[in-house]
Amino acid sequence: MRKWHRWLSVFFGVVLMFVTITGLLHYAVVWWPAAEAGPPPAPPAGFECPEGWRCIAPAAEGSPRSMLGLIHHLHSGEELGFVGEIIVMLSGLALAFFTISGLWMYYQMWRNRTQRGLKGGVFWN
Repeated sequence: MRKWHRWLSVFFGVVLMFVTITGLLHYAVVWWPAAEAGPPPAPPAGFECPEGWRCIAPAAEGSPRSMLGLIHHLHSGEELGFVGEIIVMLSGLALAFFTISGLWMYYQMWRNRTQRGLKGGVFWN
């Protein structure tokens, strides 16, 4: 288990860091204060925000919100096509694997320490 955990972390660690950074950028752009003091631009004619949805007004050209679509496509892997979407999906599965295998390895180390009679509780030096 430890060998799989280490080798998969080499590749998926980079992918998960990319997904994390683009996710943080997404929220930074959404929460970025609007530069213009006037009313937000009107939505296209005939557009109504569905009930229960959070619709964001179209962004002015040059504002950070105008990059929201690109950041979302990078975050989801859509910008890299089908292969990018597969890699992002596998990175989500890898995150679940890392969680389970990390907890399993910790449990094995903890069990070995208690069987040898070493003290230290849940955390040890």
